[in-house]
Amino acid sequence: MMTKSPELLLPAGSPEVLKAAVVFGADAVYIGGEAYGLRAKAKNFTLGEMAEGVRFAHERGVKVYVTANILAHNEDIRGAEQYFEELRGIDPDAMIISDPGMFLLARKICPEIPIHISTQANNLNYMTFRFWHERGASRVVTGRELSLEEIREIRGQIPDDLEIETFVHGAMCVSYSGRCLLSNYLAGRDANRGSCAHPCRWNYAVMEETRPGEYMPIYENERGTFLFSSKDLCMVEHLPDLIAAGVDSLKVEGRMKSALYVASVGRAYRKALDDLKEDLKLYQAHLGWYRKEIGSCTHREFTTGFFYGRADQDAQDYESSTYRKEYSYLGLAGEPETDGFLHLEQRNKFTVGEEIEIMKPDGRNLATRVLSIRDENGAEMESAPHAKQKLLVKFDTLPDQFDILRRQEEK
Repeated sequence: MMTKSPELLLPAGSPEVLKAAVVFGADAVYIGGEAYGLRAKAKNFTLGEMAEGVRFAHERGVKVYVTANILAHNEDIRGAEQYFEELRGIDPDAMIISDPGMFLLARKICPEIPIHISTQANNLNYMTFRFWHERGASRVVTGRELSLEEIREIRGQIPDDLEIETFVHGAMCVSYSGRCLLSNYLAGRDANRGSCAHPCRWNYAVMEETRPGEYMPIYENERGTFLFSSKDLCMVEHLPDLIAAGVDSLKVEGRMKSALYVASVGRAYRKALDDLKEDLKLYQAHLGWYRKEIGSCTHREFTTGFFYGRADQDAQDYESSTYRKEYSYLGLAGEPETDGFLHLEQRNKFTVGEEIEIMKPDGRNLATRVLSIRDENGAEMESAPHAKQKLLVKFDTLPDQFDILRRQEEK
């Protein structure tokens, strides 16, 4: 039995996903504003939405960390000063920063807000961890290139009050701790300032220098050659090893993912951590359930990345960029009305009479049938084909507010 369980840190790229993350098991959520984070293509949060998200999370005992982890250029500095001033009034539990200049600004403008050092800062040895601790950081995020043995050594060489955060699930970048130049070179979009075009997921061929225009594919499968596309990281079956290495926070990648993805992954890791805290044998007995639940949302094939080194495997296991998808996300259940209908902002099409699934935070998945659909003016509808349409929906089993509604897809 564990005496202390590590923090489960889930991503949120929008207010809707933040609510799902909080309800489905997060101890903490990390979000980005409309600038200065590394996911510019995520929906992200206005300052007002950020304040409301912090309030929603804090009311439920969940922390919120705000990313400001771009590698800043001169032109970013003045705006960053104003941004940090604005963050002071929102009361996040920490800021995630990688650039030393941004770190200095944050310490000057809002010294009361703890700072976590992003993986983007390439944190690979205990001297780097000590460096940031001496300057006031309370947590450092490990580079994805580290093995469990290296993390264990870092833990033994740093102060006890310096926390270690480690990515345990989600997409892996082909480049060193995310410091990728491909996107800037091929698409003119700077990955280190939040605008990555994800060229690592594109199909490539080989061209020999003296034969320009003659493309020679090296087929990895029938779909093409994906030299840079890594499998997704998944460590749900190895949580005891992460805890033994001294990891304080288990981080899930995915600020561009849907509420269904974050809820599915978050619920599985939450149950795994709770089971492990109660009894190792209980955790081991449920390994299949954790993997099944995680596998139900959109993902690539899984790998353990670099945690166990390179001795027995290619640490990133490159593969096709094809995703596996078992469920479609229909929406996050809203407030119920007295007549049995509930509010729903639709995310994918569904119809009257269709059987769908209610995904609940406690691990249950309940089948239900759509009995009636109305638009926000009360007009009856046979189907809901328009994404983000506000609806009133009645089911034969009423979901609770913030339950996830999903539909299993035919294989």
